[in-house]
Amino acid sequence: MKLLLCFGTRPEAIKMAPLYHQLTKNKCVSVKLCITAQHREMLDQVLSFFEIVPDIDLNLMLPNQTLNALSSNILSKMDEVLKTENPDLVLVHGDTTTSSMVALAAFHRNIKVGHVEAGLRTFNKKAPFPEEINRQITGRLADFHFAPTKLAKQNLLKEGVKKETIIITGNTVIDALIWAKNKIDKGFKHPQINELQNKLSSSKLVLVTGHRRENFGQGFIDFCDALLEIAKNKDVEIVFPVHLNPNVQEPVNKILSSVKNIHLIPPVEYPVMVWLMQKSSLIISDSGGIQEEAPTFNKQILVTREVSERPEGVASGFSILVGTNKELIVEKANHYLNINTGTEGKNPYGDGKASQKIIKFLLKNK
Repeated sequence: MKLLLCFGTRPEAIKMAPLYHQLTKNKCVSVKLCITAQHREMLDQVLSFFEIVPDIDLNLMLPNQTLNALSSNILSKMDEVLKTENPDLVLVHGDTTTSSMVALAAFHRNIKVGHVEAGLRTFNKKAPFPEEINRQITGRLADFHFAPTKLAKQNLLKEGVKKETIIITGNTVIDALIWAKNKIDKGFKHPQINELQNKLSSSKLVLVTGHRRENFGQGFIDFCDALLEIAKNKDVEIVFPVHLNPNVQEPVNKILSSVKNIHLIPPVEYPVMVWLMQKSSLIISDSGGIQEEAPTFNKQILVTREVSERPEGVASGFSILVGTNKELIVEKANHYLNINTGTEGKNPYGDGKASQKIIKFLLKNK
C-alpha cells in the first residue's frame, strides 16, 4: 500500500508525527511525507524534535500570504506531486488550508483521502475561522474518517458519511504527547527549559497562549486586561509565549510588558510547551491542541473562545469556556488558583494508541 502523508503547520506535524513513525515501521506500507511548510520555522522545530525528514518540501510560506493565494499555490504544487507519486491514499490532518486543499487536489486526481482528526464541528463557519470550513470541506472529500471521539463520529453520521468508513481512534496528539514526555523524562535537554527553571519561582504558574483570529481587536485587549488583574496575585507567575502575529504582539506588549510577574516570551518549541503544561497550575488558552493535551496532565483550561469544536473537554470538566470576557476570566482563574488542584479523570481525547488503530483500519480496508 502506497501512502502519502501531507501537512504544513506545527500542530499538524505534532499530531501526524507518531502516525508517520508507526507507518515507517510497517512492512506492508510504503510511505512518503510531503510538507507544504504553511508554517516554516515552527514546523521545522517539530520535525527536528520528532526526528523526521520529509521526502518532499514544497516550501510554500510567503510573507503576508493571503489564504486564497496559499490555497491556489497548494492546489497547483500538489497536483505535480500527486502526478509524480501516484499514491493509493493521501492522509491529511484536521482543519488547515493544507488539509482541505490537498484533499481537493487528491480528489481531482481520483486518489483516495484519509482524514485524521475527522468530524470536529462547531457548525459556525466564522468560529474558528477558517478552520471550521476547512474541516467540513475535507470531510466531504475524504474516503476514510478517523474520528477522535464518539461525538465526532456522530457529527459525521449526521452529515451522511457511511458508518463503515468511520472509526473512532482517539486523537494522535495524545500519542505525540506521550512520545514527547518519554523523551523529556529520558533526559532530553532544551536551553529554554533551563532558562525558565531559573526564572520561575512561584508555585502557582499560569500558562497562557492566544492566537485566534476571532479574538483580534477588542477581544485581545479584554483578554490582556484580565491577565493584568490575575497578575495582582503576587504568588502567581504568568508565562505567555506570544504568537508572532502583529494582531497579537501589539496589544500584548502594550498592555503587559511592564508587569513584573508576567513573562512574555517568544513562541516556544513543542517540548518546552509540554514541560510548561506539566508545571502549570492553570492554563488559559484558545488553542485546540492544548484543550486535547492538558487533560493528560490533569490541568484545568480556561478556553478563551465562545464555542469549541472539542466539547468533550467541557463535558468532562477539564475545559471552561470563558471567551474574552474579562470578569469571567478573572473569576474562574482566581477560583482554580485558590483551590490549587487539578481536574481528575481520563483524557477524553485518547489513550495514546490512535496511530495503531488508524494503521490497522487502513490495512483492513486497502
